[in-house]
Amino acid sequence: MLIVAALGGNAMLQRGEALTEDNQRRNIRRAAKPLADLVRAGHRLVVTHGNGPQVGLLALQGIAYKPDELFSLDVLGAESEGMIGYMIEQELENELAHQVPVATLLTQVIVDARDPAFRNPTKFIGPVYDYEEARTRADHLGWQIARDGDHWRRVVPSPRPAEIPDLNIIRFLIERGAIAICAGGGGIPVIRRPDGSLTGVEAVIDKDAVSARLAIELGADRLLLLTDVDGVYRDFGTDHATRLSHLTLAEAEGIDAPAGSMGPKLQAARDFAARGGDAVIGRLDDALNLVAGRAGTRIHRPA
Repeated sequence: MLIVAALGGNAMLQRGEALTEDNQRRNIRRAAKPLADLVRAGHRLVVTHGNGPQVGLLALQGIAYKPDELFSLDVLGAESEGMIGYMIEQELENELAHQVPVATLLTQVIVDARDPAFRNPTKFIGPVYDYEEARTRADHLGWQIARDGDHWRRVVPSPRPAEIPDLNIIRFLIERGAIAICAGGGGIPVIRRPDGSLTGVEAVIDKDAVSARLAIELGADRLLLLTDVDGVYRDFGTDHATRLSHLTLAEAEGIDAPAGSMGPKLQAARDFAARGGDAVIGRLDDALNLVAGRAGTRIHRPA
């Protein structure tokens, strides 16, 4: 079957880890094995990934270099997509002994310039801070900030994906047996001008939303939303927390999940399931069992 596997941020960086090359490389090497297991089991694979910490760090590096000549978020998104994609590509090639072609594609994603997200930034990027440091940086750099758990982070616009103009190239790679690593960090955000040309825009698109859109457009059989928890829980964080093995679309609508964590994954799962596919949320290490229905939380449309 054709699987779109969306890697959560934990695949590249555990919470609290320093954003170093060595830490990212080690985590990606670990992530490559369960992904390769899917390929060894005979499945076709498309990989997407997040980039929130990385794109935020690149923005900070730009500020440290020339604060008055900053690169825009679409350019930084392309840079992070290439950097992370390179590491995933290499580790997958090594894990599969170079028997399967792997290609990283810088992927443009069209958004609507009138999307209300541009007036209400919600997407976390960059490192975490205590409130005082976050407030100081926000005042100095013109950021908007929001609470992320016990810390504070920068937030930027996260418009909904409207179109993936690079779909034909992704299909071309899949048809030739390649693993496509694409739409990294939600893809490079662009808008369409009145004359039909494209130009970048200041935003970071949600990776799970793009992964669902990509899976729908490709006609994928499964959308795997891979994270560091073993599924969706009812009453999460309480003594009564219960993992849910499966959810219908209606049941998934009733789950109260934070916008900064499980919320986008549930929304993406509902989007894909509404089109007739099966979406599964669960641990990266359980990838094969997620496909087989032995782990995670399956979100599906009733038969």
